[in-house]
Amino acid sequence: MKNTHPIPHVEMADFDYELPNSRIAMNPLINRDASKLLVRKNKILEHSQYHQLPALLPSNSLLVFNNTRVIAARLRFKKSSGGEIEIFLLEPADGDYACLNDLEQSSWKCLVGGAKKWKNDELLQVSNDIYNNELQAKLVSKKDDHYLIKFQWSSGLPFEKIIAETGKIPLPPYIKREATVDDQHRYQTVYAAHEGSVAAPTAGLHFTETLIKNLAAKGIEHSFVTLHVGAGTFKPVTADLIEEHAMHEEYFQVNIDLISQLANTDKTVVSVGTTSLRTLESIYWIAVKAFNNKKDGFSSNHHLGQWEHLSLSKQILPSKAEAFQALKKLMMENDVEIITGHTGICIAPGYAFKVANALITNFHQPQSTLLLIIAAIMGEDWKSMYANAMENNYRFLSYGDGSLLFIDDAQ
Repeated sequence: MKNTHPIPHVEMADFDYELPNSRIAMNPLINRDASKLLVRKNKILEHSQYHQLPALLPSNSLLVFNNTRVIAARLRFKKSSGGEIEIFLLEPADGDYACLNDLEQSSWKCLVGGAKKWKNDELLQVSNDIYNNELQAKLVSKKDDHYLIKFQWSSGLPFEKIIAETGKIPLPPYIKREATVDDQHRYQTVYAAHEGSVAAPTAGLHFTETLIKNLAAKGIEHSFVTLHVGAGTFKPVTADLIEEHAMHEEYFQVNIDLISQLANTDKTVVSVGTTSLRTLESIYWIAVKAFNNKKDGFSSNHHLGQWEHLSLSKQILPSKAEAFQALKKLMMENDVEIITGHTGICIAPGYAFKVANALITNFHQPQSTLLLIIAAIMGEDWKSMYANAMENNYRFLSYGDGSLLFIDDAQ
């Protein structure tokens, strides 16, 4: 759908702040839920910790987690000359993550370190001996922002298992150290289920099984979406204006059970992480599209463009309950259990949230699209909140501390 609605005029320079390297968390705390939590409700800031969440959330809350699982996306290969080339998996070439079950070959979009040293006809061998160097990589083609690479092996094991044993967990570029054995556990959420991310949904890293049980004991429910986080989440915005920035698109899937919950509840929807938030908001707009285009047939696979919600918002929009009731009805009529697709939605200041009532999230990089989400929730007050976090020695970025932001009160 062509966008005919004005894109927000957002100058990225307005979303800069000083982030010293000393404030970036290079390692996680020993206890996941001991991290600090800066709570903003009714425009008032309160300092807390993650393990205190049961007392901080309304008893009628519905937490929505992203249950994606990080894959060992960093693979090191040897050239015949002995030199090394690092290949970073981005996403399947055809966008279908079922290829993680491939048994002989698999094609992926990748980043390549040292690509100039790789001749097109040279097969690379994996640079460890776990599988006797059986994993090979062939450069198929070069695109504007990635390389298409075909992997092949002969053990009969699924690609998921091959990369788990040969690759490394892809820590963010601002964590200046090699991934360790501990990172294989700590850079995953305790509820991670579906392989596919090349970056963790970091807000969820603070949750423990005990914390989730304590939340449930208060009557606080939880559910899951799956959004496979791409490397684009760390992609710096180099454009001066957000309208000139091309958002990365990410694969998601949402089960009809969650659609049903959203259609039949007045619960406070608490999104755990910006990835869950983007998924929830995307599904609302997809529900609007499906409802308005139901005469054209219903598909289980969908796409939402970067600014498509702006055009859709020109219509008379249904409430959250109405949208999801309509989507549930269409899914049931067409025997569809899971909605899948790709979303590139860009949430920027001026966005009116349709689903989420609160967000739990880490502290984000300067001039990032994630910081724009924070500004969409609380306007210019994000600056004083981040300054407060700095003054109170909060740890920033993926392994750092976090915040709980109540959206309805902030807007």
